[in-house]
Amino acid sequence: MNPANIYESIPENPDTEIFNDIISTPHVRIERIISKGHTPPEDGWYDQEENEWVMVLQGSGTLTFEDGSVAHLSKGDHINIPAHCRHRVSWTDPDQLTIWLAVFYK
Repeated sequence: MNPANIYESIPENPDTEIFNDIISTPHVRIERIISKGHTPPEDGWYDQEENEWVMVLQGSGTLTFEDGSVAHLSKGDHINIPAHCRHRVSWTDPDQLTIWLAVFYK
């Protein structure tokens, strides 16, 4: 087995948000997300079948929930989002990369 590094193969100025599966099984999926000022369209709500635990490894971003609540996350912050809790990424730092680690589980 060869080790990998979560900070490898990261472009300095990505044109779009980047999603990379690290592990994917029928019960859990771990994903690295790279943002730099990227946000989905205003109507781009996530409504997922799985629960999602997400942590910011670098940078910062803001999650907005359909109920109007807002969570600003910086390096080291994490949050658990239950399945079907509609949310969106409403802001990511435009001046530095934001690296998210997301764990989707049933």
